[in-house]
Amino acid sequence: MARNTRPTAAKREREKALIERRQQKEARRRDSKDRTDSGPRQDGLDPDIAGIVPGPQPLADWQTDEEEKS
Repeated sequence: MARNTRPTAAKREREKALIERRQQKEARRRDSKDRTDSGPRQDGLDPDIAGIVPGPQPLADWQTDEEEKS
């Protein structure tokens, strides 16, 4: 049996939807990249580790309670 070789309207709609999704993804990627590239950090300080103090850390409450009972 011969098949209809011309693209159907449904296929054109699917292709348009694919193109639109790709454009939306690209826009989200650009926005995300723009947010992360905010420029140089102040004083070379990494915001992810700004409040961390090197060295021994204070004991947690549950650790001090058990030590006092022993």
